[in-house]
Amino acid sequence: MRYELDIYGVLVPALLLWLIIAYALSAVANRIMQRSGLYRLVWHRALFNFALYVCLLGVVVYLSEFLP
Repeated sequence: MRYELDIYGVLVPALLLWLIIAYALSAVANRIMQRSGLYRLVWHRALFNFALYVCLLGVVVYLSEFLP
């Protein structure tokens, strides 16, 4: 796993990229859950969204190990 990414001469921490990707996936998942009505089954929406974001971040970081 690389810890820094070189984007046009600017070194960016890899975690920043993974955080942005996880946020985008979380936003899509939230929109899907809102439209399908699954939030009716959730007790605390903000806590659930945070837990979903952390889980998605873990998946993104895990899958980053397999990138060349």
